[in-house]
Amino acid sequence: MEKNLILTEEWDKTFPRSHKVNHRKVTFHNRYGITLAADLYCPISYTGKLAAIAVCGPFGAVKEQAAGLYAQTMAERGFLTIAFDPSFTGESGGEPRYMASPDINTEDFQAAVDFLSVQDNVDPEKIGIIGICGWGGMALNAAAIDTRIKATVASTMYDMTRVNAKGYFDSEDSEEQRYEKRKALNAQRTKDYKNGTYALGGGVVDPLPEDAPFFVKDYHDYYKTDRGYHKRSLNSNGGWNVTGCISFMNQPILKYSNEIRSAVLVIHGEKAHSCYFSKDAFADMIKDNHYAGNKELMIIPGAVHTDLYDNTDVIPFDKMTDFFKNNL
Repeated sequence: MEKNLILTEEWDKTFPRSHKVNHRKVTFHNRYGITLAADLYCPISYTGKLAAIAVCGPFGAVKEQAAGLYAQTMAERGFLTIAFDPSFTGESGGEPRYMASPDINTEDFQAAVDFLSVQDNVDPEKIGIIGICGWGGMALNAAAIDTRIKATVASTMYDMTRVNAKGYFDSEDSEEQRYEKRKALNAQRTKDYKNGTYALGGGVVDPLPEDAPFFVKDYHDYYKTDRGYHKRSLNSNGGWNVTGCISFMNQPILKYSNEIRSAVLVIHGEKAHSCYFSKDAFADMIKDNHYAGNKELMIIPGAVHTDLYDNTDVIPFDKMTDFFKNNL
């Protein structure tokens, strides 16, 4: 088991600290022996055991960004919450750095449930999760495999397996294009092995090209400005390894989403480039599902992808609070 992660003690989040909750750093491990770092937020006053929520995402972000904002806000509303860095990123362990895995990153959510289940002030029968962006898909995958998860929110969701295998808007969905992508990635593997290091893919493009599509501008506005920049965020800096997402290409994570029995709330902005991920994932999740009645899709008029990262006028925290209170 890994030991002695270096955890920052000062408040280095992209959002202001709340005086309505207590905050501390915690660590826990997944079943692969990787130690994960998290921020724990707890209401200052409460009675009895609390319902708990684990939060992660966006894909390529750190817990000091959107996940922490969600966690702190839900703690203000009476839940014990943790926002964690996934394996290989942020303050969490795992070598080599900046790798992603549909299996290990789903396991990260399950490990968070392990941790929450044994806390003295948590009711283990009342645990939920929130996944943002790429971790929205991972959250649905976790909900499909982990019966301890009683309620799941997927916010501004990406299906990372779909986008890796088929490209944005399914524009690269052919055997030929996948073959060329595989060929390039495997050539990179050989090069990395020879060099003894992993080449980085680059984070969000900066400076922003004038002809950049809107969604790239949307990401730049968050990750590359004072609004959301963080020194440990992959998207704000050098990005994932070029080969970091290779296994996503042939491991669809939402295969059994229509067997999720627990409650699910899928939230997306109407104007988000990524809205099709949530609409399609929701349709697949309720198809032939005997437990479709506790599933809901909420489309927010006028909202774009990153509005659900940090725009507290847009993120439906009231709706999420009611959802978790009713289902935990």
